[in-house]
Amino acid sequence: MLAQLLGLLTGFLGPLIIYLVNGEKDPFVRHHASEALNFQITLFVAYLVSALLMLVLIGFLLLPAVIVGAYVFGIMATLAANRGEWYRYPINIRLVPGAQG
Repeated sequence: MLAQLLGLLTGFLGPLIIYLVNGEKDPFVRHHASEALNFQITLFVAYLVSALLMLVLIGFLLLPAVIVGAYVFGIMATLAANRGEWYRYPINIRLVPGAQG
């Protein structure tokens, strides 16, 4: 749960630390840390695209949608991890290995 929550608060740094420190000890922790880290990478790409699209004014509509989606999916993942469920983000670029299913 901490990996998902830190993803909301610290960006990619919190999930990265949990992935590196506790990723090998528990498959459940590794799954959620890698999912949170992958989601933060996906958000970085979405923020970058939104910033570039601000040159043609579309980014001003896209950026708030990305921010709201980030918080909604992050809270859903945190609650699922708290309940002990395996959660996968519906929109995620999976670059960091470790997620189950």
